[in-house]
Amino acid sequence: MNRREALFSIAGGFTAATVGNLTKVYGADQNRKSRLGIADFSYNLRFRAERSRRMKGGLSDPLNFLDHCYNIGAGGVQMNIGARDEDYTRRLRQQAEAFDMFVEGSTSLPKDRPGVDRFEAAVRTARQAGAKVIRIAIGGRRYEQFSKAEQFKAFAERSLKSVQLAEPVAARHRMRLAIENHKDWRIDQMLDMLRRASSEYVGVCVDTGNSFSLLEDSMAFVEAYAPYAFATHLKDMAVAEYEDGFLLADVPLGQGLLDLPRIVRVLRKARPEIRFSLEMATRDPLKVPCLTEKYWVTFANVPGSDLARALRYVRDNASPEHLPKVNHLPPNELVKLEEANIKKCLTFAKEHLNL
Repeated sequence: MNRREALFSIAGGFTAATVGNLTKVYGADQNRKSRLGIADFSYNLRFRAERSRRMKGGLSDPLNFLDHCYNIGAGGVQMNIGARDEDYTRRLRQQAEAFDMFVEGSTSLPKDRPGVDRFEAAVRTARQAGAKVIRIAIGGRRYEQFSKAEQFKAFAERSLKSVQLAEPVAARHRMRLAIENHKDWRIDQMLDMLRRASSEYVGVCVDTGNSFSLLEDSMAFVEAYAPYAFATHLKDMAVAEYEDGFLLADVPLGQGLLDLPRIVRVLRKARPEIRFSLEMATRDPLKVPCLTEKYWVTFANVPGSDLARALRYVRDNASPEHLPKVNHLPPNELVKLEEANIKKCLTFAKEHLNL
């Protein structure tokens, strides 16, 4: 069966919109496709515009999201699929296979025993859709979220409990849980949680930018997490100083400071089977207030040398002229810019990262 026959043999289970798109994409030049997937947060502005009904399109529907990502040349998706019936997941899996794209899930952990059923439904759905990995985000920006060390300690204990509740479900469905190094866990804390979970099904979604906000070297955390890496959020970053610390911004791949070829090599060497997913947030820079007292309430054991190294790095590499200033734009222009940024990243990944 050739590609055209494969596409149309499964079209009977697709929505009318998807069937229309199959004809359109079949004629596209397949040599253009990147192997880089797209994490759904890259389209945060588009999703918000659709939720507020400022824009039509239904991109938050996984079938439509997969179709859109294929049309712009992506090689896979990492998305929140939710809990869906077998007919829907069958269509999603068949569409991904016909497009030769990978699927990874994204969800939150159960907070308590009653939440385990919800979590298992999400795992089962992702597995039926063809996913072998689910990205997990546990926390937020700890330096904004907590004002006392005891609050972070309690959060860490709850997080470990959630991982321990989720692990048997993951093992039962043979689903790997990839915990993102968000702006919450430093290397020692993440590795300690993995050690205490002690499971082949619990690992890391390596975000290549987040941990710099915790004053960690941009290659040190990639190398530390590489042996445990199940998934990625590939991004590039730009920085600049401000009075309370430094500004940290997502920029299109290749326009920032990260040594992306080296990062990709390190992760591939440690985990040859790993998939790479773009997470490109189109927004103004985030403030990392590392010179304020509140920032340090949860970082009692972080040496001053880490702060000095981070600030020296920012000073040596500051590029305020390259930081995005976009939040003032009208919503429709923001959505267009978001799409343009994603396409730039796909082109760079294909041309310079062998992705």
